[in-house]
Formats: sequence, C-alpha cells, structure tokens
Amino acid sequence: MPAPFTTSRRVEFRDTDAAGIMHFSVFFTMMEQAEHELLRHLGLSVLTCDKKGPISWPRVSAHCDYRSAVKFEDTVDVEVRISRLGKKSVTYEFAFTCEGREVAQGTLTAVCCRVDHGSPPQSITIPDWMVEKLKS
Repeated sequence: MPAPFTTSRRVEFRDTDAAGIMHFSVFFTMMEQAEHELLRHLGLSVLTCDKKGPISWPRVSAHCDYRSAVKFEDTVDVEVRISRLGKKSVTYEFAFTCEGREVAQGTLTAVCCRVDHGSPPQSITIPDWMVEKLKS
C-alpha cells in the first residue's frame, strides 16, 4: 500500500471538554479531515462524478483507541494510510501523535457508492481510475 500521508491540526478551544482535554469525538472529525486531505492529495474527492453520475464514500465503520490526552493549542499530527483496498471499500488507519507522543489510533472504512438524492446509496465496484490513484 502507499506510504502514509501526514497532516497537522491544532486543538481549538471548541474541541475541548470541561477538563480542557480534546473531546473524544474530535478524533473522528480529524480522521475525516485527514481522509479528505489524502484524497485531494491523490486528485480524488469524497464526492465526485463520472459519466453515470455522482459517487461518494459513506462510512460503514469508525473506531478509535485513545492512548494519551491532548489539550487546547496542542498540535496533533495525523498520519493516515490505506490499510486495505477492497473491491468496493477502502479502510484507512490513523495514527495521532503530539510532539512524538502517541495519542490515539483509529480506523475508518468507507464504501464506494453511487448516490442519487432520491434513493439510498448503492455500493459499486471502485472504478479502475480511482483504484490507480488510491494505489499511488
């Protein structure tokens, strides 16, 4: 699989709980942001179109294990890699660090779907042109 992609985020005041620690839910937001940045880096998007219409990537699984806390104004580095590229889905792994310290690890699985606003998403085989970019 491709080498990891890394991005950074500063913990904002709005991201913290009453104890001043980054709220657990923010890790999921950061995973999604890192996924979007990786896809843009590869020339893709979570919402794109081909000749048949819109394609998107609904999430079917998200998980995060926490190792240590981060606080307001800390900078969190988020490393994302594709750990599995299936016929219809992609699984990403995330490693969160702060100043070299392990903070959390997460996974996210998304399924390639044809989307039509009038009906539920239908899973499709990931188009070859997308597979090539995801493998790069």
